[in-house]
Amino acid sequence: MFDFLSNPDYDLVGAFWTTIQLTFFSAIGALIWGTILVGMRVSPVPIMRGFATVYVNVFRNTPLTVIIIFTSLGLSSTLGINLAASDSPTSLADNAFRLAVLGFIVYTATFVCESLRSGINTVPVGQAEAARALGLNFLQVLGLIVLPQAFRAVIAPLANVLIALLKNTTVASVIGVAEASLLMSSMVENESDSLFYVFILFALVFVALVLPLGLLLGWVAKKAEVKR
Repeated sequence: MFDFLSNPDYDLVGAFWTTIQLTFFSAIGALIWGTILVGMRVSPVPIMRGFATVYVNVFRNTPLTVIIIFTSLGLSSTLGINLAASDSPTSLADNAFRLAVLGFIVYTATFVCESLRSGINTVPVGQAEAARALGLNFLQVLGLIVLPQAFRAVIAPLANVLIALLKNTTVASVIGVAEASLLMSSMVENESDSLFYVFILFALVFVALVLPLGLLLGWVAKKAEVKR
């Protein structure tokens, strides 16, 4: 059934390793940028609130494919931005990978921001007021009092964002990143007699990646649940 896997041109392990790397680096970047955005959204400074609000509404409602293509055509081809070492023999592949990570960060951070903002709304207002009465400034209140509780309250929603990111990495194939979706497209073109088994194979591997991740993060969410 899976004789086509003996073809040396089909690097299944390498393709899914690229998918995992895309998810890992994009998740870290999106978590950092999303946290900064939510800080801006609840900031007392109108300009920062306005920027974060416009950013979230624009990029959250822009198709991910458009963002990924823009990072390749707009940033790389038009503006000449190269995120890889120019003297590297794999510079084109490295640049495409890093541009894809940038696109995923830009897009996914908006969902991280909104999840955290919902978590901030669960923190009693009295705690922030008490912290300000003790002399803490806005950043101290946010970093020491509000965000730690907000993160604990939204582990489950953040887990859903991470799982969605893992599946969204298939979009990176449109700019030539050699991840699982690009390999599947190649197999579909060349293995017309085994299409059913190709789809089954990739579906099973994605399930094997997503299911344990969901179970692990669900367990963490229960352990870290805030008792009210």
